[in-house]
Amino acid sequence: MRATYRAAMEWLYIACIATAGLAMLIMTIIIPYGVFMRYAMNSPASWPEPAGILLMVLFSFVGGGAAYRAKAHIAVSTLLNMLAATDRARMERIADVGMGIIALFMIRWGALLVEATWHNTIAEFPELSVGVTYLPIPAAGVITLLFVIERLWLGEPPATSFTFRDQPQAD
Repeated sequence: MRATYRAAMEWLYIACIATAGLAMLIMTIIIPYGVFMRYAMNSPASWPEPAGILLMVLFSFVGGGAAYRAKAHIAVSTLLNMLAATDRARMERIADVGMGIIALFMIRWGALLVEATWHNTIAEFPELSVGVTYLPIPAAGVITLLFVIERLWLGEPPATSFTFRDQPQAD
């Protein structure tokens, strides 16, 4: 059971990285296109900016879950470095529980936001529901909660070729 959960979380982590990377790649293509159309062609396109914002939401939330699992998120470790190993482990567990609470908050209130905006549309994309654009919030909450469960239940995930744990941590 533990090995299956760990493997599933590794695949979810890779999917998060791939999704965030694809969103970033698409953003780096459409934003310069929008700038080119506006300033070089003097014919601004209305869709690149809102599309870039939607992709940034996807990148930020899904990438944030992956960063949590990889311990690549912003962390100030000065206080932790001053503690004994047992106290440091307790503080890390408290931080993980706090992250689980944040994930539950994202799930609950993100789902309510999606529900409240489901029938609204975006002017530049009239066929796209505003609720769909907010789906990364509760989805990332679920992803992050799964990663929190993994860390609390199974301990820190092993370093793989896809993680950044072998990088020095900044204080």
